Amino acid sequence: MPVRVLIPTPLRPYTGQRAAVDVDGGEVETILDNLTKTHGQLRTHLFKEDGRLRSFVNVYVNDEDIRHLEGVRTAVADGDTISIVPSVAGGSGGVAEAVELPKLTHQEIGRYSRHLIVPEVGLEGQRKIKAARVLLVGAGGLGSPAALYLTAAGVGTLGLVDFDTVDVSNLQRQILFDTTQLGDRKTAAASARLRALNPGVTLETHDVPLTSANALEIIREYDIVVDGADNFPTRYLVNDACVLLGKPNVYGSIFRFDGQASVFATRGGPCYRCLYPEPPPPGLVPSCAEGGVLGVLPGLIGTIQATEALKLIVGAGDPLVGRLLLVDALAMTFRTLTARRDPDCVICGDHPTQSTLIDYHEFCGVPHEDSADSPVDSEFGIDVEALKERVDRRDAVWILDVREPAEAAICRIPGATLIPLRELPLRLDEVPRDADVVVHCKVGARSATAVEILRNRGYTRVRNLEGGILAWIDRVDPTQPKY
Repeated sequence: MPVRVLIPTPLRPYTGQRAAVDVDGGEVETILDNLTKTHGQLRTHLFKEDGRLRSFVNVYVNDEDIRHLEGVRTAVADGDTISIVPSVAGGSGGVAEAVELPKLTHQEIGRYSRHLIVPEVGLEGQRKIKAARVLLVGAGGLGSPAALYLTAAGVGTLGLVDFDTVDVSNLQRQILFDTTQLGDRKTAAASARLRALNPGVTLETHDVPLTSANALEIIREYDIVVDGADNFPTRYLVNDACVLLGKPNVYGSIFRFDGQASVFATRGGPCYRCLYPEPPPPGLVPSCAEGGVLGVLPGLIGTIQATEALKLIVGAGDPLVGRLLLVDALAMTFRTLTARRDPDCVICGDHPTQSTLIDYHEFCGVPHEDSADSPVDSEFGIDVEALKERVDRRDAVWILDVREPAEAAICRIPGATLIPLRELPLRLDEVPRDADVVVHCKVGARSATAVEILRNRGYTRVRNLEGGILAWIDRVDPTQPKY
């Protein structure tokens, strides 16, 4: 009996870009086994070496997580659908119930008149919005539309956490910024745009990285957190801080054409760890900077996050608590899956074992932002000048490019052989053992993972190109475009 298995965008390269595959089997375990027999590269992404499902991969039968059914032994029937949902980087009343709500001025009544005539908002709801304090973690792709709509809606205080500067590559999707602000601090540039949109909103900027040292201090001053993080350490940090402080966490994530949204850390509802107890191994799930994203997708997901935040503030409708919204922009489909609280969750379970924030970079196996290089870089690295000298001397050096084909079409180091990182374990026979191998990617992170893979397979003459092809363009060949 064939059952339809829905394949998310990050895993479609391993199924020939097919979004759905019909697979025979009567139980989830049999179906997944048959799926990975047909599409062998999927196995390492779905299963650990001991054959168990990876903790950052959730499997649903229709809209139910198999962890709350019979696990991989869950039976399937004709017409059932299996969804594979990997991690990508109860209702709640109003958040201003305990304080006296501020009155609206005549000018504000005119500005928000379209809210005031909506029965679910009305005067009281708009006063709740004015009293609310919302924190946006990240002023990037997701944070841009969320900030604009929350500001337009009249949220009383909006906090922005971001420590980056505006780059030209941001402008394809980060609609808070424009060309005149290139190089500016994002918090300053965003504040200028938002003040022009609505001078009645109080803006509080935090131009610092969100860390275990400052997250509780920053987040405790707000009612709701909108998570626009673009990396796993920050995502787990935000989740844990929200759980510990009892703050709703409005979650969103994006990759290529796929988006996710939910509301975590509400009373009785699940948290992010309930769905994804552990992060994926470094390099296994590419970021948007590595895999790309359709420019309008963060606008879609960020607007959904703003919608959920406003519903929480006014106490209207059914927030995405206990539900995970999946958006496939390529097919333009929206699906919701059930997300249940895990009673054994380490942070929000019945008997939590974690009561403080931890080192989230260590937890996720990635270096801190302030570290100069990864461990692989520092021990097995080579800089671009040294590589250029070896190329000019015509040394026997074999350059391996582990980026994706779409990236390689933009710029390349002459003579490099392209083997995407996801394909490397299955194409090791193409990498010579009798030559010095230099591995590169965009900035050095994926190539560091590739060096580790090669060294674990017995390659001893392998080096990571520090700074990747962007460093090569900056310091060796500035005639090539950067992305």
